[in-house]
Amino acid sequence: MDPIFAVGDIHGQADELDRVLRLIDADPDAGATVVFLGDLVDRGPDSRRVIETVRAGQESGRDWISLLGNHDLFFRDFLDPRGMSDAEAAHWLGPNLGGDATLASYGIDPRSADIAAVRAIAREQVDPAHQEWLAGLAPSHETAAQIFVHAGIMPGVPFEAQDPDDLVWIREPFLSDPRDHGRLVVHGHTAAEGPVHRGNRVNLDGGAGFGRPLCAAILHGAEVALLTETGRVPLRPDPPHP
Repeated sequence: MDPIFAVGDIHGQADELDRVLRLIDADPDAGATVVFLGDLVDRGPDSRRVIETVRAGQESGRDWISLLGNHDLFFRDFLDPRGMSDAEAAHWLGPNLGGDATLASYGIDPRSADIAAVRAIAREQVDPAHQEWLAGLAPSHETAAQIFVHAGIMPGVPFEAQDPDDLVWIREPFLSDPRDHGRLVVHGHTAAEGPVHRGNRVNLDGGAGFGRPLCAAILHGAEVALLTETGRVPLRPDPPHP
C-alpha cells in the first residue's frame, strides 16, 4: 500500500509545523500524501502563518490534504455572520478555546470593540484566500487501509453513514470502543501527552496546543512510525482503552 503521512493538531504553532515539514521532507517517503488532521488554529501564536503554510503548499502542487477540525470550524463560523451567535463568538475568544490568539495573528485585538464589531473587522481583515480555504475543508480522507478524521467515528456505523458532526467532535463512545473499525482510524482532537496507538485507532494530538511537540507519523497500511530528528520510531499498539 502507498505510504501516507499524518500530522496532528497544530493549534497555531507555526514553528512546530516548520519542524515537522522538515522531517517529512527528509523522510525516505518524502513526496507521499500528507494529511493534516485539523485544528490548525487557536491557542498558539501564529494561526495565520499555519494556514498560509498549508494553503500555499497545496497551491504549489504539494499533495497535502487538510481536514476540518472543531477549532477550524469555530474560526469559520466566527467569520460568518450566520455561523454562530455573538455569545458563542465571545466564548470562542475566551482563554479556554484560544480564538483570541487566532485573531491576534491577523493583527486584530478582540478587545478593541464589541463582539459584533470585532467580527465585522475580522471579515475585512482576515485574508480572503484564508476564508475561502477554511470554507473548503473536508471532514475526512479515506484510503484502502485508513480513515483520517479530526475527532473519530461513531462505532458500529458504516463510514458512509457517519454524521459529519461526529467526525469533527466525537470523543465517547469512540475513544473507549475496542472493536475493529475495518480500517485504522487516524485522528486528533483529544490532547494526550504524546501519540497514542490503541490498535484500532491512532491519536496524533500530542498536545501541541498546550506547548508539547507536534506529532507526525508515516503509515504503511496498519504500520505506524513517528517521525523524529533521529529518524522513524515505530509506534506500537497498546490494548484499546481511553
